Amino acid sequence: MTPTAIQPTSSERATDSRTRILDAALTEFAAHGLAGARTDRIAQSAGVNKALLYYYFDSKENLYVAALEMISAKIRDRTLAVFLRECSPGERVLRSALEHFDRILTQHEFQGLMQQEMIRLHKGESSALEVLVKRIFAPAMTMYQSMVREGIESGELIQADWMQIHLASLGANVFYFLSAPVWRLLMSSEPFAPEALAQRRTALVEFLGQAIFTDRQRGADLAAQVLVDTPMPEVDPDRLMFGRNDERTK
Repeated sequence: MTPTAIQPTSSERATDSRTRILDAALTEFAAHGLAGARTDRIAQSAGVNKALLYYYFDSKENLYVAALEMISAKIRDRTLAVFLRECSPGERVLRSALEHFDRILTQHEFQGLMQQEMIRLHKGESSALEVLVKRIFAPAMTMYQSMVREGIESGELIQADWMQIHLASLGANVFYFLSAPVWRLLMSSEPFAPEALAQRRTALVEFLGQAIFTDRQRGADLAAQVLVDTPMPEVDPDRLMFGRNDERTK
């Protein structure tokens, strides 16, 4: 006898449909923003009837918020996993800086949505960013602050303002990617070429190993270890935010 295939339950089918809708919505909203996104494109990409979008989410605005919350929660979990790693506070700082660099390299939809939300908030438009800050980013910031202070109190990290260490760790990443068009003019080279990204990624961790540890040799050794443990992810330079592809389409 041929075994009877186990059919998914209605609950499982509903979960699968919602997931496909959210994944399709994430791509659409990241590419076109809330105003420019089209629900018919989302439905087509998700392989569902357009009416199903409104059945699950009521409106395009609610779908936008749900997609933003979904990707933000994934980013939060990825970030907190670094903070909870079994190693010293200083090593966790190095790993969090590297995770942030790699996030910009790979999480294109998240980067696009966050830019859009910051612009909407700046304009005084309705924004989900304030809710996301309370639910997702505030807990991560609290853990980061505690991690740095633990490292300072133990003598592993230098005596410095925890926020300055945070800005030095993550701010350099943001500035590099935001300033890509200027780097091209200044250096006559491609800042998103794989070798340039690998060099900048390595320099980030090596600099922090020298700058924030009381024992600079230990910091350098930890930086080398972190880089070996965490190879650079594969990335398409044309998909990077602020990259050549984005500049051509604006």
